[in-house]
Amino acid sequence: MIKLAPSILAADFSKLGEEVRAVEKAGAHLIHIDVMDGCFVPNISFGACVMKSLCGKSALPFDVHLMIESPDRYIGSFVTETTESITVHQEACPHLHRTIGHIKSFGVKAGVAINPATPAAALDCVLANVDLVMVMAVNPGFSGQAFIPQVIDKIYQISESRKENGFSFEIEVDGGVLPEHVWVLEAAGADIIVGGKAVFAGGNIEDNVKALLFG
Repeated sequence: MIKLAPSILAADFSKLGEEVRAVEKAGAHLIHIDVMDGCFVPNISFGACVMKSLCGKSALPFDVHLMIESPDRYIGSFVTETTESITVHQEACPHLHRTIGHIKSFGVKAGVAINPATPAAALDCVLANVDLVMVMAVNPGFSGQAFIPQVIDKIYQISESRKENGFSFEIEVDGGVLPEHVWVLEAAGADIIVGGKAVFAGGNIEDNVKALLFG
């Protein structure tokens, strides 16, 4: 079954710990941590202190997504006992192979994300080194954007490369994912979906999670 990583960017920050516990109870698998710097993307979200405030509030591991310039400077700040993976953007890393190694040096999984306009081939030289490939289905920077269907073919291409080469990385899809997209994404090869407003909107977290995971 596909895994769900609710993005706390869409949660109610006045009761963040409560909402994180709610998504865990509802059956989510990871907590997605969207970090934005106002430079790489046109918005600012939060830093490591907000993420660390959730340590002990849930048993779910952190799926950290750094939408920031020069991520090597900050990777260590996001490493905790709860951190499972840290993902950086291919577009933000001039020395991507080195950055992947830097992430792994902390004992966490290394992921690489690509924006909707970035071709799958941009990752060919690092697919053997990564634990996670994140395909952005929106242009990063804002919550609540509409899913871009053209990325489905890119997911399929990356999935086929994984099969052909015997790689073991997971494929994650982030941005605008709704229940009606899930079966298409899973068929294309996705292993993890990120849900923002699709999880937290309306306040009925349990029903929203079940709709994403079970239709």
